[in-house]
Amino acid sequence: MSGIYLNDWDRAEKVYRDFGIQEPEGIEILLASYTYIWYEGTAFVLYRDKKDEKLYEVNGGHCSCYGLEDQWAPEETNVEVLRHRIEKGRLGQGYDGEGRFVDELTAVLDGLTQRRAA
Repeated sequence: MSGIYLNDWDRAEKVYRDFGIQEPEGIEILLASYTYIWYEGTAFVLYRDKKDEKLYEVNGGHCSCYGLEDQWAPEETNVEVLRHRIEKGRLGQGYDGEGRFVDELTAVLDGLTQRRAA
C-alpha cells in the first residue's frame, strides 16, 4: 500500500519538514493531509510501524504565528477507533468543505481490513 498525500502535502519529505523532524525510521505513511486556509493549518497523519504493524496517528494545528513544529506526537490507534470517529464524529470532514479526507481514509481502512482478513 503506498501512501496518500492530500491537500498541501504531496510527499513524505514535506510532512517531515513541516513538523520539523528528521524522517523516522521504520514507518510507512498511509495517509497524510495538511490544509492551510485563512492563516490556520490542520494536519493529520496515519502511519504504520513496519516492525510491530501497529497504527499511529499524528494531529497538528496552528495559527498564522506558528507552524507544525514540535507537534509530532504519535498516538497509537486502530481501524475500529478511526472508523468510529468517522461515523460518529467529524474525522476527515474538514472545515467548510476544505481539507476533506474522509473518503481516502475510509479506503485506507478498508485496505487494512482486507489485508488482515487475508
